[in-house]
Amino acid sequence: MSLLTTDSQFIRAVRLKRERVQHDQFPFTLPFIKNMDELILHPNVTYIIGENGMGKSTLLEGIAIAYGFNPEGGSMNFNFSSYDSHSELDDHLRLIKGTERARDHFFFRAETFYNVATTIEQLDAEPKAGPKIIDSFGGQSLHEQSHGESFFAAFRDRFRGNGLYILDEPEAALSPLRQMSLLARIDQLAKDGSQFIISTHSPIVMAHPNSKIIQITEDGMHEMTLEETEHYAIMEQFFENRERMLHHLFEE
Repeated sequence: MSLLTTDSQFIRAVRLKRERVQHDQFPFTLPFIKNMDELILHPNVTYIIGENGMGKSTLLEGIAIAYGFNPEGGSMNFNFSSYDSHSELDDHLRLIKGTERARDHFFFRAETFYNVATTIEQLDAEPKAGPKIIDSFGGQSLHEQSHGESFFAAFRDRFRGNGLYILDEPEAALSPLRQMSLLARIDQLAKDGSQFIISTHSPIVMAHPNSKIIQITEDGMHEMTLEETEHYAIMEQFFENRERMLHHLFEE
C-alpha cells in the first residue's frame, strides 16, 4: 500500500445539512456550526484543533457516528452504551466518500476508552469459538496496563493499516516520548493506505507533514500551519523565555 490520494481517501469531505439545523439547540449553538458548510479532509491526516468548548470532540463524534461507529468508540462491530450522551450532529452531516473502502476501522475516544476495555473483557468472557478480541490488542488485559500503555496497545497492535482511524485526544495519557512514538505510528499507517481524523491539543501529535490542520474558533474553521497554531506559539514562547512567562503567570 501507499499514501491515499484525494480520489482514493475514504472520507473526502463532511457537509452540513444546513436546511435541518436548529440554531437554538445544542450542538447547533457551537460557533463552528454557524459558518460550516463543507469540511474538506486531507487524504492522509486531518487535525481538528481548538480551545475546550469549541466543539472538536462533538464534530469528531458526529463524523464517527455518521460513518457507522459506536458513539463511545471501538471498531465498527462494537455496539454498547454506558451512557447515552452523544449529540444529534451526526443526523445533520453528510459524508462524501472516496472511491476506496477501508479494510480496518477504529474510533478512539480517550474519555471512553475504559468502557471499550471493559466491553472487550465482557465479550471475551462469553464462550465462543475463535480468537479473543484482546488478542488483537496485544493479548494483555487493557485494565491490567497503565492508562498510557493501554492506549498505545490500541495504536500499536489493533490498528492494522488500510484503515480509517478517528482519534479524539489520543495524547491524553501519553508522555511526550510516547506522543512522538504515536506520530511515528501514524506515519507508518498513513504509508500503508490509512486515513486519520484527529482531535488533539498536542503540537507533537499535530506535526505530521502530510496533513491539514483545521482550527475551530469563535469565528468558525480556519486552516493553518503548525507554526501558526496557538498550541505551537504558546509552547515556543514558554520554552524560549520561561522565566518571563513564569513571572507573568505567578504575578497574575
